[in-house]
Amino acid sequence: MSSPKPSAPREWGRFADGSVEQRMLVALGAHFGVPLRPRSLSLAHGARVEVEGMDHDGTIVVQLVANQGAYKPSYRNKVMADMFKLLWLRAAVPGVTRAAVVVSARTTQALNGWVAVAAAELGVEVYVFDGDDVAPLAGQS
Repeated sequence: MSSPKPSAPREWGRFADGSVEQRMLVALGAHFGVPLRPRSLSLAHGARVEVEGMDHDGTIVVQLVANQGAYKPSYRNKVMADMFKLLWLRAAVPGVTRAAVVVSARTTQALNGWVAVAAAELGVEVYVFDGDDVAPLAGQS
């Protein structure tokens, strides 16, 4: 897979060109067949929330866990917090029907045991980024 082309800063928000996060979104977008970009949402009661990825039609929300290096137990908290955020957004934002989290290969350790089972049963799709492409977490389809 080729690296993403340079783009306007607004299109990618806080993600730098060529960053792991940008590459994750490009790979997942290719997998889904739609471009995904960071987006800021304004919800009821004045709540504002940033999503790390969303399609143009607003039907898919994505969070990224791009941690590198040695695994730390705090990665599990990040994965669970992102899944909670995705579940909330799927319920709170009209039109959102699909929620996905993309994790680095290192972070898959955070998904052992009940966390992966909960994600599958609650309909949060989990994808693993290998540096170039994404694939569903083993046991998810």
